[in-house]
Amino acid sequence: MKVYYGAALCLFLPLICVAYFTTDTSQSCFCKLKGRIDDCSCNVDTVDHFNNMKIFPRLQSLLSNDYFRFYKVHLKRDCPFWTDDSRCAMRYCNVQACQEEDIPPGLKQYNHNSMNSIFGNQDMSLRFYDGNEDCEDPEADHDDELGFINTTISAAAYEEFEKWQAHDALDNFCELGDDKDAQYVDLLLNPERYTGYKGKSAHRIWNSIYKENCFRPENHYDLFIQSSQLDRMCLEKRVFYRVISGMHTSINIHLCSKYLLSDKESLIAPNGKWGPNLEEFKRRFSPMTTDNEGPHWLRNLYFLYLLELRALAKAAPYLANEEFYTGSEENDSDVRDAVKDLLSVIKSFPSHFDESSMFTGGAQARELKDEFRQHFRNISVIMDCVGCDKCKLWGKLQVQGIGTALKILFSGKFDSLSPPGLQPGQTAKSQFQLQRGEIVTLFNAFGRLSNSINELEKFRNLIRE
Repeated sequence: MKVYYGAALCLFLPLICVAYFTTDTSQSCFCKLKGRIDDCSCNVDTVDHFNNMKIFPRLQSLLSNDYFRFYKVHLKRDCPFWTDDSRCAMRYCNVQACQEEDIPPGLKQYNHNSMNSIFGNQDMSLRFYDGNEDCEDPEADHDDELGFINTTISAAAYEEFEKWQAHDALDNFCELGDDKDAQYVDLLLNPERYTGYKGKSAHRIWNSIYKENCFRPENHYDLFIQSSQLDRMCLEKRVFYRVISGMHTSINIHLCSKYLLSDKESLIAPNGKWGPNLEEFKRRFSPMTTDNEGPHWLRNLYFLYLLELRALAKAAPYLANEEFYTGSEENDSDVRDAVKDLLSVIKSFPSHFDESSMFTGGAQARELKDEFRQHFRNISVIMDCVGCDKCKLWGKLQVQGIGTALKILFSGKFDSLSPPGLQPGQTAKSQFQLQRGEIVTLFNAFGRLSNSINELEKFRNLIRE
């Protein structure tokens, strides 16, 4: 009788699932979003509680500070892969320019401080001009003073600085490019949300990312790799795909959670009405509309979250010694304390992503790591081809943030940051440097993932109502 009962149960359970998906398609977005996260050792519920209760509130406060809210980015670089003049015409695609007087004076002196951190606090009588000090005037950096500036840097010091930059660039997973034409953008004035950017231009971006730069199983030609096919690839290639899919998922969640519900202006909503769009969320993630892949894409968000969480934990000894300098002594001190508090919470997470099992096996593993790095660098360049400035802004920031996390995890330079791995008198800061842009994007990219997981809880509540 037990055998027959078991057989009947096996036949009955699928019918329950079919009925469940048929009667409540909105709930099915979350049906598979539970249990163990693929290629990790912890559960979705564990991450939800840890993020929403401990990480998200801290990040919301931290990222509103000047050091993290002003991001220096070049949005006018030409696309090197194809000629595309299709620009987003909606006003929501525009990036609101910052005002020169709003930029903390310490950020304009950042390069000067970077040189001092390498060569000590010796007086080198130099002043580095950091891009466009006047955000509104791109010609402001063509200054007669520049001829004097370069002559004040000793040849030996300048050569050493260039060597350090060249050596550090070998480990970069992003093409940072020349930032002489970059400008500061206030991220709080330009939130990531729905812009209306879509069509052939947007599809070409994702096609190039997934089809030309993601590792793929043999004879697989669809844009997305089915979750059932991922096991046909090695761990490293699965990780790469899950990283890209997790980023894509996070972006889509932000577009759904801050959707343009009405463009009618009013005194209460001068820029239109924005809010969550549950139908759009279901369209992007329901099994019914995604060939059952939507819930797996949501799981990839959690995977990327754990990867970046591990990168912050690994770089904690370095970041704990960062000055986070903006020129305001009181605010900078508060930021340092807030960062240390966040890092201590991150350290307490019990089941971090384990990168040590990746890229092991000699020459073949090194070749795979180089290929992994080059593929991601290509994706960082593809961001210059995005036809919507606000989408490009947040795309560049998140790709660079992920690239910084990958650099921390796989360059090898962060493997001996704990006190036992340091030589007497040596600090983490004296071994290498992270540029300010890398630090800003690392924290902000993690903030985007944290926000996405928090928004998922809001969509769950909307579905229950």
